[in-house]
Amino acid sequence: MTSRLGSVADRSPKNLGRKTIALAMGVALAASVAACSSSGGAPEESDSGSNAGTADTPKATIAMITHEVPGDTFWDLIRKGAEAAAAKDNIELRYSADPEAPNQANLVQSAIDSKVDGIAVTLAKPDAMAPSVEAAEAAGIPVVAFNSGYDSWKDMGVGQYFGQDETIAGQAAGARLTADGAKKTLCIIQEQGQVALESRCAGVTSGFTGGSTEILNVNSKDMPSVEATITAKLQQDPSIDHIVALGAPIALTAVQSKANAGSNATVVTFDTNAALVDAIKSGDVAWAIDQQPYLQGYLAIDSLWLYLNNGNTIGGGTPVLTGPAFIDSTNIDAIAEYAANGTR
Repeated sequence: MTSRLGSVADRSPKNLGRKTIALAMGVALAASVAACSSSGGAPEESDSGSNAGTADTPKATIAMITHEVPGDTFWDLIRKGAEAAAAKDNIELRYSADPEAPNQANLVQSAIDSKVDGIAVTLAKPDAMAPSVEAAEAAGIPVVAFNSGYDSWKDMGVGQYFGQDETIAGQAAGARLTADGAKKTLCIIQEQGQVALESRCAGVTSGFTGGSTEILNVNSKDMPSVEATITAKLQQDPSIDHIVALGAPIALTAVQSKANAGSNATVVTFDTNAALVDAIKSGDVAWAIDQQPYLQGYLAIDSLWLYLNNGNTIGGGTPVLTGPAFIDSTNIDAIAEYAANGTR
């Protein structure tokens, strides 16, 4: 934590009783091992989230602001995790998103102007987001980052980070491609300049020692063009034997492009959704790297609740890693149950 966050403690809810402190400490332990905590003080039965009780701590308002591209189901998982934590923690969650960094920064400023108690934000384009994050900190609003911004959150004075090291995740994917016998891989970046995606492909390139990697940039805001671009590339270069997608919608589109082009390339991906789980079960996609987006959303909100009510931080000044982990035919049945519930 930075000294700026230290000043935020002065504006946090005061005069906690022993019962509230015990509650916060209990949930801190639970949050470190699972996304779905059943801890709660003076619980009231609730049908929301993961069926946990509701905390009796003071009502707080937290803004979650992401770079979600409309229609990308990955963010549904983030939001469900955040909603589960908010329901348990007696928090009013205000979710907003814009894939354009200047617009996302404006959403952060709007949250500041509305005097929220905390902000959870993704930092896909850190340079563009830095001024609004600094403005939040100057206003005494605690900020945590998640999902994107692994390499920059701490330098920006952000208090906590929840996600995966995208370079390490990419290297793990590259090593697995080597073990799978790949010779020519195509790594597809769906949003040029987005730091997490660029890091993933850079990691794949460095981790894949069995052959060569080529980068293909596409525009995820226009999925028909994504399909056409991948199809054209596969037709142009039949030596491509593995396609690395960086998101489930891109992977599923790549499956169609592969069929269009008559390619035998194997499709693998980062991130999952319910349809991607089915694609792994059917063999259309060989494996996926899971960063547990539900957990990221849950911990981002729960961590702010812990900080506001008990001055707790998670991670000891280091990132809290939620991935990577592989999902493939060996464990897909266990994941499928959670995917059916909309949480994986």
